[in-house]
Amino acid sequence: MAGQRIAVIPITLLVPVDTLTRVPPLADRAQSLAWADSIVEAGLASRRPEVSWVFAAELRKIARRSPTVAPDPDRMGQSLLRDKSFETVPDPLRQHLRSLMAVASGRYALVPAAVTLLPDASGLVRAEVTMVMTDTRLGKVMWRTVTWGLGATPAQAFTAAMDAVLPL
Repeated sequence: MAGQRIAVIPITLLVPVDTLTRVPPLADRAQSLAWADSIVEAGLASRRPEVSWVFAAELRKIARRSPTVAPDPDRMGQSLLRDKSFETVPDPLRQHLRSLMAVASGRYALVPAAVTLLPDASGLVRAEVTMVMTDTRLGKVMWRTVTWGLGATPAQAFTAAMDAVLPL
């Protein structure tokens, strides 16, 4: 990944379970998605600074500048990659990722496909995260992980899950 320009596609599937649906920022969908994107960004930037990451805000700007070519990165259907059976990115998501990355000048996209936050039996919060790396030119799933983390708060649990995705 070093030296590569990799887009980090915005999270569109964040599922708080049980009482966590009332915990800020999880009570508001727009705020919770922005919050989740910020945790992913912080984790990736601090653990892999040698990668040229293209985060959600920049992807949105790129898409707005090229509306006839690049799709809206928040509305591509990327959460379907949480299904472990996909070895090839299905259309139309495949074409959307390819078009977006052509304008963003990169080849690879990291897709946080799903985040689930739920109370754990220990009294802590458990964050389960599905991440997928795709080669947008070939439409192939290169790498997939389903990881989890525990914490006293949703933020701590999600951060612990990101630590497991890219350990120091």
